[in-house]
Parts: sequence; C-alpha cells; structure tokens
Amino acid sequence: MEVDSQEQLQRKQSTYLSLDENFEIQKEVYRGQQYSQIYFARLHMMRTLLYSLVPNWKSHLPVCTVLELEEGKECIIVGTLYKHMKLKPCILDEYSKERSVAPLIKPHNFMHQDDYLVLEDESGRVKLGGTKLSPSVYVTGVVVALHGKETSAGAFFVEDVLEAGLPPQIKQPLKSREDKYVVFVSGLSIGRSSSNPLQFQLLVDHITGHLGDEEEQGLAAEIVHLVIVGNSVEISRGLLNGQNLASKDQSRLSEPFKELDILLTQVFSSHHCDDQHFKVSLLKFLYCSCCLSIFIYVQIAASLPLDIMPGSSDPANFALPQQPLNRCLFPGSTTFNTFRSCTNPHCFELDSIRFLGTSGQNIDDLTKYSEAKDKLDFLERTLRWRHLAPTAPNTLGCYPFTDRDPFLIDSCPDVYFVGNQEKYETCLLKGLEGQLVRLICIPRFCETGVAVVVSVFHLPGC
Repeated sequence: MEVDSQEQLQRKQSTYLSLDENFEIQKEVYRGQQYSQIYFARLHMMRTLLYSLVPNWKSHLPVCTVLELEEGKECIIVGTLYKHMKLKPCILDEYSKERSVAPLIKPHNFMHQDDYLVLEDESGRVKLGGTKLSPSVYVTGVVVALHGKETSAGAFFVEDVLEAGLPPQIKQPLKSREDKYVVFVSGLSIGRSSSNPLQFQLLVDHITGHLGDEEEQGLAAEIVHLVIVGNSVEISRGLLNGQNLASKDQSRLSEPFKELDILLTQVFSSHHCDDQHFKVSLLKFLYCSCCLSIFIYVQIAASLPLDIMPGSSDPANFALPQQPLNRCLFPGSTTFNTFRSCTNPHCFELDSIRFLGTSGQNIDDLTKYSEAKDKLDFLERTLRWRHLAPTAPNTLGCYPFTDRDPFLIDSCPDVYFVGNQEKYETCLLKGLEGQLVRLICIPRFCETGVAVVVSVFHLPGC
C-alpha cells in the first residue's frame, strides 16, 4: 500500500549524552588475574562510603575489623556478605561419583532454609546470626555495616544493619517544558520460530508515524528516542552445539544480519530519509518474516535516535559489562547517525534526565539466589545497595577488573529500567534525601507484544 501524501511532521528533538564510558572495556588487559581484586575494589569504595554514614547512625559505637572482635563487646563492622547456600550449583557436582544416586537438582530458585550469611573483610570472616539480617533478602557481594557483638560460639549477633542507601541525585533544570516520549522495548527475539513478524512491524509503524490519523501521527512525532533493551535476536540452539557448521547452517546463523544489509541496499538506495523529519507515508514492502525482521532497525534508525543494547541471547560477550554489538552486524543502520550500539548496562541522559538500565541478567540472577515479592523489589535493592550486579562475579559472569568496580552506582538515576522480564511493572521509589526514581520492568516483546513509553515531561521531579 502506498500513500501519495507528502505532508511532513517535524519530530521533536532532544539533547543526548552517553554515559557508558564506565562500562567500556578499552585499556583493560587480562593477565590471568583473579576476581579477588574486584571484590577488594568494591569493599574499598563502599567501606569509605559507609564509614562516612556511621557517625549519623551509631556514633557512640567503635568501628572494628573482623579480627578485632571481642566477645560481648558491641561494635560496628563493615565488610562484604557471603551467602552459604546448600543448593547452590557447583561445577564439581558434574563429576561427582554419586551423581547417579543423587541426580542434580536444577530448581528455579536455589534458596534453602539452612542458608546462612558470613561477613568478611581483609582481616577475616565471621558467621552472622540474629534475625535482623535475613539470608533470603541478601546475596553474596553486598557490602554493609553491621551493629552487633561476638557470641561465645564465635558468631556475630547482628542487632542492626546499615546499607548504603540511594545515591545522591543530581537535580538539573529541565531543558524543555514540552512533552516528549522515550520508548523501551526488549526481547524482540528475531529468528525465533514462534515470533510474530506482523507484531514487530506494527510497533515500527506506530513509532515511525505510519499508523493512525493526524492525532496519532502527532503523538508519534513526540517520540524522541527508542531503546532496544537486549535479546534482539535468537539463534537456534541446534546451531550452537560446538560442532563445525555446514555451509547451509552458517547461512542460517548469519541470516538476520545478511538480509538486513540486502534490504537496506534495495530500499534506501531509492528512499531517502531525513534525520530531522519523517514522511507520513507508507513504504511498499513484502510482508514476510525475513523482511520484517530486517526492517525493524532500519526504519526506526532512519526516523529517530535508536540505542541498541546487547542481551544474553545476542552475539556479544557473555560477561558483564557486555560491549556494544559490532557495527558490522548493522551495515545499513550504521549509515544513520541516529543509530547507536551501546553497552549493557547502559546509562545516558536525555534533556538532563538520567536513564540507567540493564538487559535483565542482574535481576534474573538475583531471583535465583534470593527472594522478593516482585521484580521491582529487586530493582530497589540494587539501588539501596548502590550496586547494579552484586552477585557478579560469584554467580553472574563479569570481566575481572583489577582497580575498579564499574557496577557501583554513584549517582541516582531518574529512570531505572530492566529488560526481558515476564511482565510490565513500574513504581516510584522515594529516597530519604528526596530522590525520586521511576522503576520499570520491560516485558519480552516477542511474548507479550508490549513496549513501554515513558513521558519525560511527567517524570517525578521534572
């Protein structure tokens, strides 16, 4: 179907600032280092912060190390939590002689009633007791300050807990008072046999202003940014069995990206798209699965700024922080300066509004080793712990940094999002110092057909 109308609507613009530098692996060199160094860096940074909070919390108590504990003497200790878990998977279990008698258990959650917490610093470690610190809430890698005393059994009885709390939030004047929208979508899973290509195209048509009447198109013109939050493609596991691939299987492996380049050559050699405007007209195209999967990034990148983050199923490095998807995968989209391949985690500012989010691996890992009433509760915990991925590197893969921990959160975002979740959820989190954070769980689009639209103007504090 073609529309002859050449009417043009001006898409609203916004100022964009990428803050992904902290997550980029550039000058890091792997020399066989162990993961202890990232734990030392985390403890050093967080301990300095917690020490500064102690005078306003329990100024009358001394601060000790684990080695300096004395039986019955109340004090404060600061260290990294380690959770001993009975059901935690162990690679050595695969080689156990008894595995035929006791089959490996692969539950969704590895919590057990016998789990307990240990606190450790450079001087030693001590088992924690009491009811103030629940093993079901905390995970390995969280740094806290504890008020308590050593018992005769050599454990530390916890009477109170001090977490870092929400980091300070930078309040900047909003550069524009007009309403603008940011769209988040995750889990497109292009290549999955059960995916609905028409559903993807409907999303593209709505964002690019190819659907609806003038009012709908006017609303589409207020969309200033799109963020694709991981798991954009899905490759058949049968092709990833570690064996050498036949030529036809190699073609299937690269099909989404090869076809993307072919269609770009066909379409954009004859259809020019202006970065500042988008035409209210429909492109004539063939509704087939491969064409629709190709069209998604091209149509959007030609119409408005687009950030794409890698996810667990994308062709990117496994360990966090995941580096940007190679631009050679998108030879057509990268010709537009509106296309940005970003890291996971991803942080950016749009008209002075700070966004921070991940493709979901950090939250998914927390669900395996702790419990909460919903996913939003996990998001809130990571902010209060001031760490995006506290379980890394214990149960979540990450790069072995030597002198820093890039997952520490030093500034509170205005919007904190996580992709590839079961359903859409959102809430407003309020901090003790007036911080206001919009928490968002973005569902998998291939399963729900849901994308999330955030109004920048109506965000709290704006």
